[in-house]
This record gives sequence, C-alpha cells and structure tokens, in this order.
Amino acid sequence: MAIVQTSYSVSSEVQGVYDQLTSSEQVRQALDFLRSDADATLADQKIITEIPAPPFQEQERAAYYLQRLTELGLQDAAMDSEGNVMGVYKGRGVGPTVFVSAHLDTVFPAGTAISVTEKNGRLYAPGISDDARGLATILSVIRALRAAGIETAGDIVFGGDVGEEGLGDLRGVKAFFRDNPDIDGFITVDGTSHGIITYLATGSRRFEVTYQGSGGHSFKEFGIPSAIHALGRAIAKIAELTVPQQPKTTFTVGTITGGTSVNSIAAMASMLVDMRSDSPEELRKLEEALLVLVREANDEENARWNSQELTVELKLVGDRPAGQQSVDAPIVQAAYAATVALGETPELSPASSTDANLPLSLGIPSLRLGGGGVDGKNHSPEEWFDPTNAYLGPQKVLLTLLGLVGLAGGPQPLLSVRKKR
Repeated sequence: MAIVQTSYSVSSEVQGVYDQLTSSEQVRQALDFLRSDADATLADQKIITEIPAPPFQEQERAAYYLQRLTELGLQDAAMDSEGNVMGVYKGRGVGPTVFVSAHLDTVFPAGTAISVTEKNGRLYAPGISDDARGLATILSVIRALRAAGIETAGDIVFGGDVGEEGLGDLRGVKAFFRDNPDIDGFITVDGTSHGIITYLATGSRRFEVTYQGSGGHSFKEFGIPSAIHALGRAIAKIAELTVPQQPKTTFTVGTITGGTSVNSIAAMASMLVDMRSDSPEELRKLEEALLVLVREANDEENARWNSQELTVELKLVGDRPAGQQSVDAPIVQAAYAATVALGETPELSPASSTDANLPLSLGIPSLRLGGGGVDGKNHSPEEWFDPTNAYLGPQKVLLTLLGLVGLAGGPQPLLSVRKKR
C-alpha cells in the first residue's frame, strides 16, 4: 500500500527549480500538449497492446517501438544486442544523462488472445496496463518536448527494454547499464497511478530445484527413493520457515512439476522457488536457510530407503538485486515536487521489484513512475485500464525529467553528473 507523506517537504532549491519550470511558457505548452494528446496516447497504447511480446519473444514489439522512436526524431535510434531499443533526445550536453524506459515484455505466453475490447469506459486486454501504458506514455512525452521546442541542458535517452517480467530477470536493463556506464539517472515508467513514487527496490532470488533418481514401477521397484517424495519433504520444510515482517521478507514455492504416471515412482521432480526481501542481508540469510532444507530433504529421502541414488540440482534462475536511496534524494524530491505542481497528492510507495532494481543496486538514482490512469487484474487475462485523467501520468514524467536534466536557459539540473568508475 502506498504511503501518503503528509509531512514531507522538498528543499528550497528543488522548490525554486519547480517554480521556474511551471512559470516557463514552453513547459506550460508541453503540459497543455500532453493533455490534448491523451487520445493519441491511448491509441498508441491499444496498438502496442495488440503486438505480442511474450517472455523472451519481444522482437516484434521492439521493432515497432524502434520505428516509432525513429519517426519521432530521436538521435542514434537503435536496437542493442539484448533486444532493447532506444534513442537520444539531445540537450546542450551540459547536464546529466537520464534513461527513461518502459518494459516491452508481458507475462503472457505466445498465443494469448490480446485484442483490446472496451466496456463501460474501460479497456480490457492482457498487458493493456503493464506495460503498454508505460510505452505509450514515453511516446507522448517525446511528442510534447518536440511540440513545445524544449531544449534541455542534459540528454534524455528514451527506450523500451526487454526481460522485466518473470524469468526475464531484468536482462534488458542489466545489459543496458553494462554497456552504458555514463547514465546518471533512471526512470522506469511502469503501470498506471500518476501519484505513486517508488524509490526503493525489493531484491529477489529465484531457484529451480530438481530432484533426480532412477524411478520405476510403483509396485515392482518399491523401495527406491522418489523424486516427488523428496520434493514434498522440501516443500514441507520450506513452509515452516520464519522470516521478519520488517524488513519485509517473503518466500513461496511457485510451481512444481514431475512424475510420469500414477503408478510410477518419480524419477524427476522440480519446483521454482521465489525469495524476496527489502534487505540484502535478510535475503542472503533466507537463501542460505532454504537451500540447507532443500539438501536435507534429499538426504532424508535417500536415508528412508537406505540409498544414495537420489540427487538434487540447484539452478539460479532469477537475481534481482535490492537497492536503497534516501527519501530526500534529489530524484525523489523532483518527482514529489512535480506531482504537487500538477495539483496531485504524491504517494511514496514501499519497495517493489521493477527495472529500477538494477541501477539502484549500482548507486544510480532511480525511480518507478506510473503512466497515468487506473488499472486492475494485472497479469491476468482480465487486465483492464481506465483512462480517466490518464494525461497526468505523462505530465508527471515530463516535469520530473525536466527538473532532473534542466533547461538550456535554466533552471539548472537537480541531478548531478556521477563520477564514473
């Protein structure tokens, strides 16, 4: 649940920057443009939703998005080796460089019906909000910058990244920040609510655990270890783990597979385990404890039948680092001031897991901002989007960005150029 910070206040420097921005004729033109552009943004959102982007198969949507970035006049528009697409809105080159991205992938497998339908003012389709809204918002922000003729002090890299969902394991942003060390700040536009500011990152570790034995007939070979029985022992042990409520730490066995038939001793059984925490230390402790239990279950199943044949294999399939930054960091204050300037109530969200995890873990100021509107049933076939006042999302992203990179004629950027390693 988001936390409304009624006692939060920004510094006089930040307030001064936003006083200048909101009094700028060009900035006001850009904000007015975004409101008038709401229908075009929604049309983009529908088009993007209906281009399939299953996990690890984002190529078709990426190609379309690259075409759009190119048509909008971004410089050096390209697709990288991982499948991310991006282009540069060049400033004066006298300020920081900020990367603004939305993720291209969805959680839905190939073949999922993704046609958009409308009912009672809501749009329905898998992925309509997460993250077709973020991708459409970015296109609208670029159009607004162009329409108002805004020249920024720093550069803005706009893009779409792959591999945010599920077992994608943030492969898109991992590749981007590996290959682009000169980025000074990052904003992921993910989801909807224009009021929420997510500035902390929940870390996660995910394992595929596989038990393997010889297997056999349930009657003739009775007396040998069962991979499924070992899996059951492990799940029972994991279910009894205790974790702290604060910092929030969680675990779950998400899926299980294995076995051959009802009258077979299972030769193979596996599970996917997800562990999360806002604290890197608590996540490490949880992982160590859980992996001990997984191995104990294997030993106990072997001992039950006086055998050594059953083995267990552990494969790391997800590693999203946790990340922290001060609630008073300039990037957080900028987003807060931008929200207030639009007459809205900012909400500082608890930590979550987004593309911002990776840069935050590297010490790069980062945020997750919503693209506007209201959503529901995310990650389900009944996902929906309500476009009421959705233009506030692009307006907030734009105002936050301008505070961070500054304008060519002032105000100066709030975000510093980092010392590069």
